[in-house]
Amino acid sequence: MKNISKFILSGLLTLSLNGCDFLDIVPDMIATIEDNAFSMRSQAEKFFFTCYSYIPYSGTQDGDPALLGGDEIWLSAEYGGGAPKQLALGNQRSNDPYMDFWRGAQSGRNLYRGISDCNIFLANIDRVPDISVEEKNNWIAEVNVLKAWFHFYLIRMYGPIPIKDVNLSVTDDTETTHVYRNTMDECVEYCISKMDEVLASNNLMLTAQDPSTQLGRITKGVALTMRAKMLVTFASPLFNGNTDYVGLKDNRGIEIFNPSKSEEEKTALWKRAAEACKEAIDFYHSPEIAVDHLYRFTGTQFGNISDRTRLKLSIRGSMVERWNEEILWADSRAWAGSPIQDQAHPRDFNATNANGQTSNRNNYAVPLKIVTGFYTNNGVPINEDKTWNYNARFTPRTVGTDQQYFLAVGEQTAGMFFDREPRLYASIGFDRGIWFGHGSTSETGQFPKARGASDDYSKNTIQHSWNMTGMWPKKQIHWLTAFSGSTTITRTTYPFPIFRLPDLYLMYAEALNEANNTQAARDEAIQYINIVRERAGIPDVKTAWDNYSNDPDKYKRQAGLRDIIRQETLNEFVFEGHRFWDIRRWKLAMQEYNKPITGWNLVGATAAEYYVETWIYTRKFTPKDYFWPIHDGEILRNKNTLQNYGW
Repeated sequence: MKNISKFILSGLLTLSLNGCDFLDIVPDMIATIEDNAFSMRSQAEKFFFTCYSYIPYSGTQDGDPALLGGDEIWLSAEYGGGAPKQLALGNQRSNDPYMDFWRGAQSGRNLYRGISDCNIFLANIDRVPDISVEEKNNWIAEVNVLKAWFHFYLIRMYGPIPIKDVNLSVTDDTETTHVYRNTMDECVEYCISKMDEVLASNNLMLTAQDPSTQLGRITKGVALTMRAKMLVTFASPLFNGNTDYVGLKDNRGIEIFNPSKSEEEKTALWKRAAEACKEAIDFYHSPEIAVDHLYRFTGTQFGNISDRTRLKLSIRGSMVERWNEEILWADSRAWAGSPIQDQAHPRDFNATNANGQTSNRNNYAVPLKIVTGFYTNNGVPINEDKTWNYNARFTPRTVGTDQQYFLAVGEQTAGMFFDREPRLYASIGFDRGIWFGHGSTSETGQFPKARGASDDYSKNTIQHSWNMTGMWPKKQIHWLTAFSGSTTITRTTYPFPIFRLPDLYLMYAEALNEANNTQAARDEAIQYINIVRERAGIPDVKTAWDNYSNDPDKYKRQAGLRDIIRQETLNEFVFEGHRFWDIRRWKLAMQEYNKPITGWNLVGATAAEYYVETWIYTRKFTPKDYFWPIHDGEILRNKNTLQNYGW
């Protein structure tokens, strides 16, 4: 991807066109620009990668609303966090929206300008004289996918949007330029038909033929996964016959959300989603591609480590091990280093270092409700497991040797952390929880000491490095990243994953369950859930619920399996930017975001004083908050643009 990054930087300065608000109307000098940009292959390639440059960043603190804009990671008042933090606090506004991807402001990328550049590229690529037909068709296919993806990203944020398949011109009259928002069904059909058209052309690369320059490019598999993600999103309750916005009509009297859909129409969209997911899975499972298994840590650099430590590294590595076998698409422009890995790291694991440590880190805090969502070691929710003492989850217990690879033996920690699924221990750092790697090869001896006692070296002491809950998103840090002393940091960075293979498995399970209320469909869905659970080190669905749940028939009901799939998705993709969008598309945000943000009593010196659930923040999420407001200036400029509900 070095070449891609180089061309993005050079192309942005010379080829990105300044237009008129979101329409990005093509100015008079476009002919001159087109003559230069498409006069030869090398110039056209710059424009090609400029189209790529508009892809919204994944896993960046300021550029990705999903990383810090929800309830998965919480920040102190003293730490920055920018526009995403304002989203999390519920401070969105219409006069200057945070993370405005419609106009490109407040840390948002201008996706309509990105669409305009895609349109310019597609209208002019045939003029390039020194390019092969094969490469030209490949570029056309990729840019069409980008164009559909930019539309999808906007729809996910704003609901129905104006589709911009061709650019407007300064010669167009006011009636033409004052566009309306398309209906939700029109938006869905546009995105999916565009993807279908590209996939039918067979012009995309099957795989990155040259990994040194093409990783991160859109291949056939990436496009298949994109289409599956689009359809699963569009079939979800927020977009599929949503009745919350009945009466939201433009000045033509058209309901843009299409709320009057029959159950058959809703189900039909789920069926299309299931077919798209299965097509993507079959592609990756084919002998030609052979991406048919999940990542396992097989490294030997740590010697003969235990199976439990190896399992934790497999779970973490699925996210942080560069381009591992299950990563289908990653953001090659957003290599997770600083600040993500710094802020996900506790102050220190060493009393001497902590006393002199002044670097800014430790600020990413995990709320208790996220920890609560992980299963017990029996593979069921903690409030369903009939063998797990839910009422004693805050009561301190002394750690025995049976927990030595997860908890510090002889120390006390909350009942919350005993006998939980390996994904919790791999993903969450917490007081007296084992933290392998980062310069230490001890499987049992390194752990944070975060209570308020004088000798607890991981506790908060510096205002700019303040963890609000006493828990960290360990999963985001590569195990080879090491912090030595006050300022010495050696980071092992990684491209932030956008799609992993479990994404397809769990989306397919969800679509199957929603499309077909039959036991046969549920049985097939469970097969794919179990692939994910097997790598996670927990029992299969049937074994778990039959033997340990107080609701043993849950997986046999459509609604029950729906809950299982959703929780499996949240646990598998924790801290990867999925929860932010999934909670919304499922229409669970009013339920989840209105739960208080809580953590431990950080000043408590003893275990009994520390492990007390302590309130931090409660936001008020209402139906209007599901979708971004359109900038007030855009509403004033174009009388035909309908503002979103509540704004």
